[in-house]
Amino acid sequence: MEITPGTLLQGINKPDDLKLLSREQLHQVCDELRQYIIDVVSVHGGHFAASLGVVELSVALHYVYNTPYDQLVWDVGHQAYGHKILTGRRDNFSTNRKYQGLSGFPKRSESEYDTFGVGHSSTSISAALGMAIAAKLKGEDRKSVAVIGDGAMTAGMAFEAMNHAGVADADMLIVLNDNCMSIDPNVGALKEYLTDITTSHTYNKLRDDVWKMLGKLPVGKHFTRDMASKLEAGVKGMVSKSSNLFESLNIRYFGPIDGHNITKLVDTLKDLRTMPGPKILHIVTVKGKGFELAEKDQTKWHAPGLFDKVTGEIFKKHYDMPQPPKYQDVFGHTIVELAEKNEKIMGITPAMPSGSSLKPMMEKMPARALDVGICEQHAVTLSAGLATQGMKVFCNIYSSFMQRAFDQVVHDVAIQKLPVIFCLDRAGLVGEDGPTHHGAYDIAYFRCIPNMIISAPMNEQELRNLMYTAQLDANELPFVIRYPRGEGVMPDWKKPMEAITIGKGRKIKDGVDIAILSLGHPGNFATTAIRELRTEGINPAHYDMRFVKPLDEAMLHEVFGKFNKIVTVEDGTIVGGCGTAILEFMNQHNYTAEIKMLGIPDRLVEHGTLKELHKECGYDAPAIANAVREMLKEKVMVAKSIAG
Repeated sequence: MEITPGTLLQGINKPDDLKLLSREQLHQVCDELRQYIIDVVSVHGGHFAASLGVVELSVALHYVYNTPYDQLVWDVGHQAYGHKILTGRRDNFSTNRKYQGLSGFPKRSESEYDTFGVGHSSTSISAALGMAIAAKLKGEDRKSVAVIGDGAMTAGMAFEAMNHAGVADADMLIVLNDNCMSIDPNVGALKEYLTDITTSHTYNKLRDDVWKMLGKLPVGKHFTRDMASKLEAGVKGMVSKSSNLFESLNIRYFGPIDGHNITKLVDTLKDLRTMPGPKILHIVTVKGKGFELAEKDQTKWHAPGLFDKVTGEIFKKHYDMPQPPKYQDVFGHTIVELAEKNEKIMGITPAMPSGSSLKPMMEKMPARALDVGICEQHAVTLSAGLATQGMKVFCNIYSSFMQRAFDQVVHDVAIQKLPVIFCLDRAGLVGEDGPTHHGAYDIAYFRCIPNMIISAPMNEQELRNLMYTAQLDANELPFVIRYPRGEGVMPDWKKPMEAITIGKGRKIKDGVDIAILSLGHPGNFATTAIRELRTEGINPAHYDMRFVKPLDEAMLHEVFGKFNKIVTVEDGTIVGGCGTAILEFMNQHNYTAEIKMLGIPDRLVEHGTLKELHKECGYDAPAIANAVREMLKEKVMVAKSIAG
C-alpha cells in the first residue's frame, strides 16, 4: 500500500527544506507529519503514541537549529519518528523496524542527523553535555540539545548529568518533554514536583517575569555576559533557589510552555539558542496527540501493532484452537498465585509493569508490588534491602535493561548472598527493537558472578516450577530465571507447581548418534529438529540443561560418557554462554568430544522478526538439524547411498 505524504511534507527531504517555509506554514507541516506517522504505523507497525506527542517539537527543533551541525540527541528514540521523516528518511519510513530496514531508534550509522544511538533511556543529557564540552574545547559555535521525557528524568544517570552540567559551563539545552508517561504512567516524587510546577500560577507568573528580564536581553557589545549574570543573580533574589530543582543545580529553567504550540516553541527556541550556558526548557505535551484513542489510553497505544486508523480497531490474530500464553503473562499470573500463599513475596519492576505483566499483582496487592521508575540500579538494591528482612523479592527486569545494574547485583546481592529472584523478561533476541534491546548477554555476565543460580525454562510449566522453587525457604542464593519475549508452547499451561532440584537438568529423549544440549526455550526448536532428523534415520539424544549455573554435572558425565559429538543450543551469546560452560566442564574433566555451539553470534544482531533473526543467527530448528547432519556427515552419506 502506497502512502502519500501531504503537499508540504512531500517537499521536505532535509531540514534546510523545512527552513524555507514561513512560520505560518509550520502548522500545516505539523498536521501532515502527524497524519503521515499515523498512516505508516497503522499499516506497517511500530511505536506510535510517543512520536505523535512531539511532532511540534520535532518540527521546531529542525526549523530553529542548524542540524546536523548542531547536535540533537533524542532520549530513548520511541519519540524520534518525526525526526527521521524530516531528515531524509521519509520515503523509506515504511521499512521502519523491518528486517534490513530502518532502525526504530536513532542510529549513528543510519544518518548524520542521528548524533547518538539510543535504546535505553536517560542517556541524552550525558551525551549532549559531552558534545557541548567538546564544542567549547574546539572553539566551535555548535549547539547541543537533549530531548528527554519526564519518565526518563527519573533515572539516576539524568541527575548525575545535570549535576555536572550545572558546573561545566557548557552551552547546552535540555528539553524536558513532560507528558506524565513513559510506557506506563510515571511514578515518584519527580512526577509530583513537575505537576506542581505545571499547575502553579504564581510560580509561572514569576518565571515569566524572569524570562522577560533575562531571556529577551541580547548578550552583545553593550550588554555583556557578565552583566547578564549579575542581573540574573539579582532577579533570582525574588525566588529562593530551593524553589526550583533545576536552578538549584545552576541550570536556568524556562517554562512550562505548551509543547503543541508550534509558534511559541519556535520563538522560545530561537531565544534560547542565543543564550549561553546550560538551560532547560520544560514543555507540556500529550502522548498520542492527534489520535483520540491514543490520547485516552497511552499505554495501550505505545506500540499497538497494526490497526485501522479510522475505527481504531487493533488487528489481532484469530485462532481456531487455544494458543499458548506469553511467558510474561505466565509470570504475571504465577506471581499472584504464589503471593496469595506466601505473604513474604514482593514484586519489583523499574517502569515496566505492563511489559513485565506485574500489573495484575500491583492492582491486587498494591503494597507488595512496586514500580520504582526507570531506575534499574535502585530496583536491584531495593530488592536486596527487602531480602535482608526476609522478603522473597521477584525483581522483574528486561534482560537488556539488567545490564545497567550489574554492579548492584555483584555488590549488593551476590556478595551478601541475598536470595533475590531476578526474572529476566525478553531474554534472547527480541525482534524489531534490535540490538539495544536484545537480551543476549545475561548468561555470560551473570555466569561469572559467584553465588548465582542461573536457570531458563523450556516451557510455561517449567517457568512456574522455577518460580515456585526460587521462593522456597530452602533457597538462600540469588536466583536468575530468564525467559524470552513472546509465546510459549503450552496452551494448557496452568498446572500445579512442583519444586525442581537446583542444578538438575532433564533428559527429554534418548538417542545414540549425537547429543543435543539445549538451554531454555530453544529446546523446542531442538525438539522440532529431532522429529525431522528421525525421518532420515538419525537418532539424536536431547537434554534440557535447565541450569547453566550450577551445571548438572551428573548429567554431563553421562553425556560425555556416551557421545563424542555434541550440539549446544541457547538464545544467548555464544561467547561466555552455556556452550562455553559445557566446554569448560569437558576440559576440567579431560573428556574429548566434537562440540558445535549454536546461539547468538559474536556480533551485533540487527532488527527483524524473531523468526528472521533466529534463522540469521543459526539456531532455529532447520539450523539445528543442519548442524547435526554436518557433524554426522559420514552417517548421512551412508544413509543416502542405501536409500539410493
